[in-house]
Amino acid sequence: MEKTSKRFAEIGGFQIEKPEIPKNFSNENLIENIGKGKLESLKRSVKEIYNLIKERGDLSESFSNEGEKLKTELNNFIFENEIIEKASPDPREMIKEKNALRHKKIEISEMQLNEKITCWKDIVLLKKELRENERELAEKQERMNTLNKILEEN
Repeated sequence: MEKTSKRFAEIGGFQIEKPEIPKNFSNENLIENIGKGKLESLKRSVKEIYNLIKERGDLSESFSNEGEKLKTELNNFIFENEIIEKASPDPREMIKEKNALRHKKIEISEMQLNEKITCWKDIVLLKKELRENERELAEKQERMNTLNKILEEN
């Protein structure tokens, strides 16, 4: 068999390239870099979840506001057409239309209520995920602090 160069090691009959060690390599850098990526990822995740919670609340509020606008427009339409109803030769037809509009208002209110419930459920799930990520982040930061203290003592 050929003699292996310094850049390669023979393991189990295979030649494997040895990784290069940077000149500024130290144990402190190694330990710092090991958890740094995970910590940064967790921090981004926590920040993103906070944003998602805020955006979900804003979306629900916007939906509710639009529903209120629609209900107000329906009310205005009903009141504006009461004069026409009294002058109409067949008031039963107008009453049917009026009841249909009232039914639409009820449907909008039901949709608003369902949206509030769905929003609450979504936010609860997001907050659960947030707590898990914050707990994991705190644990990782504590480990990093402990490792740094151990390194400083040595």
